[in-house]
Amino acid sequence: MAIANKNIIFVAGLGGIGFDTSREIVKSGPKNLVILDRIENPAAIAELKALNPKVTVTFYPYDVTVSVAESTKLLQKIFDQLKTVDLLINGAGILDDHQIERTVAVNFTGTVNTITAIMSFWDKRKGGPGGVIANVCSVTGFNAIYQVPVYSASKAAALSFTNSLAKLAPITGVTAYSINPGITKTPLLHKFNSWLDVEPRVGELLLEHPTQTSLECAQNFVKAIEANQNGAIWKLDLGTLEAIEWTKHWDSHI
Repeated sequence: MAIANKNIIFVAGLGGIGFDTSREIVKSGPKNLVILDRIENPAAIAELKALNPKVTVTFYPYDVTVSVAESTKLLQKIFDQLKTVDLLINGAGILDDHQIERTVAVNFTGTVNTITAIMSFWDKRKGGPGGVIANVCSVTGFNAIYQVPVYSASKAAALSFTNSLAKLAPITGVTAYSINPGITKTPLLHKFNSWLDVEPRVGELLLEHPTQTSLECAQNFVKAIEANQNGAIWKLDLGTLEAIEWTKHWDSHI
């Protein structure tokens, strides 16, 4: 999918990886980039607008922990304005295993609710045109960082949900793929809490090993968007982009 002239909604498009990805997206020339984020950042929005004046960049405040009904109201405003939306990127995430309920609410439930809301506009069974979903999950959905089991489990849940969405595409007309960054140098990583403080230095320990920059991750993120492969499980690690083959250990046969 070429990004040029498309209408894109980016949830949490002003975060570490998110903001660098927003920059790369704007460079690729979409028609509209709508950023939904919890905290307004006028300077960041102004920077994106200046980067490519031909792109219309708009911002709406959005907390992914709101109800499906509240999400639907906001999306109605956006669809009324744009008429069509081609791509939804779900990038909200927190890394703090002291905040158990909020970690699950932001990293998993928020993604599910946002997607459930946009299906009202996209689902072909309701006369919708379909659409594309890119969910930011994590390599911890493959193998946990066991010192942060809540975070890791929330990302594994988001990955599982994304895989199911891809299989439902023939029914809904909505395709999906996951973006799974490896350890990336962002403010999120430098200091965070392990579950029950089992490893107070978990952030420092991770940074003792090879990492990638948020720009490297963002550039590969855009490549994955352009590849537009339904069901793809993209690993973005150490500056590389790789499609992961998921090993099947069980099948429902339905």
